[in-house]
Amino acid sequence: MPKKKTGARKKAESRKEREKQSRANREHVDVAKHPCNFTMECDKCQRKQKNRAFCYFCNSVQKLPVCAQCGKTKCMKSSDCVIRHPGIHTTGMAMVGAVCDFCEAWVCHGRKCLSTHACVCPLTDSDCIECERSVWEHGGRIFRCSFCQNSLCEDDQFEHQASCQVLQAETYKCVSCNRLGQHSCLRCKACYCDDHAKSKVFKQEKGKAPPCPKCGHETQETKDLSMSTRTLKFGRQAGADDDDDYYDGGSGGYDAYWKNLASGGGNQQDDYGEDDDDDEEEEDEDDEEDEEDDEEEDEEEGEVEKASNSVAGLKLDGTA
Repeated sequence: MPKKKTGARKKAESRKEREKQSRANREHVDVAKHPCNFTMECDKCQRKQKNRAFCYFCNSVQKLPVCAQCGKTKCMKSSDCVIRHPGIHTTGMAMVGAVCDFCEAWVCHGRKCLSTHACVCPLTDSDCIECERSVWEHGGRIFRCSFCQNSLCEDDQFEHQASCQVLQAETYKCVSCNRLGQHSCLRCKACYCDDHAKSKVFKQEKGKAPPCPKCGHETQETKDLSMSTRTLKFGRQAGADDDDDYYDGGSGGYDAYWKNLASGGGNQQDDYGEDDDDDEEEEDEDDEEDEEDDEEEDEEEGEVEKASNSVAGLKLDGTA
C-alpha cells in the first residue's frame, strides 16, 4: 500500500499547485487593464504616467494612492485589514501597506493584497523587448504584443507590432526540413512542419496548438497569420568600419553621400565640378607641352639640314 500523506506534505503539494496555477494565469492577464498599470496623473506636475508610488518626474506622493492589486482608493471598515480601523474609512497614506518592487505601485494594507500581489504581479518580468528598459527606467505604461506576447513600453509598442510578423528566413519552409511550415512561432520567428512541431520537452495540451519546440510558446497556423519573410537589400555597404577597406574603401557608402548632400547643399557636386576643371587644365597643359616639343624637334631638324648643306658645299669647293 502507498504511504499515507502527512498534513505537511498535503500543504506543500497544494501550495505548489497554487503557484503553478498563478504562473499560468499570469500569462492571460490583460496588462493594460490591471490596476498596477492604470494611468495616473500627478497632482503636482499634472503629467500622465503609469500608476506608481512616487511621480516619475517630480517624485511627489499622490493624495489618493491606488492599490496595485484591487485598485481601490478607500479602505472600508469591513475589509480584512492588517491594521485595524473599526468604524473609520481610510484613504491616502493611511490605506497604504507596501510598495511593490516589480510594478513600483502602492499595495493597500489588506491581508489578501499584501500576501498575493508579489506572487501574481503581471509586471514581474516586464522589460521591454525592444529597448530593454524596466518599469523603473521609464515613466510609461507596459503593454503586451498581440502576436508574440512580449512586454513593450509605450515608445516601442506600435513599431514592434508593425514588424513582429516577419520570419527570420527567406521562405516559409520548416527550419528542420524543406517541407512547408504549417505552424509558426512568433517569438522565435520560425516555421515548423507537423512532424517537427512535436516536442519531447514541451507537452502539447489537448485541444490546443502544439508549443514551439525551441521556446515552448504556443504556435499558430501560418495560414491564419499575415506572415512575411525576411528580405535582404544588397547594395553599397554603409556604416562599415574604417579599417575594412574592402567594403568601405574610404568612400562612406551611399548613406554618407546622401547625408553630405542634405547637409552641405551640393558641396559634393561642386567638388566634382572642380575636379573636372582641374582635369581640363591638366589636358591643356599637356597639349601645350606637346606643341613645344614638336617645335623644338622641327628646329633641331632644320639646324641639322643647314650643317649638312654647308659640309656638302665645302666638299664641292675642295674638288674644284
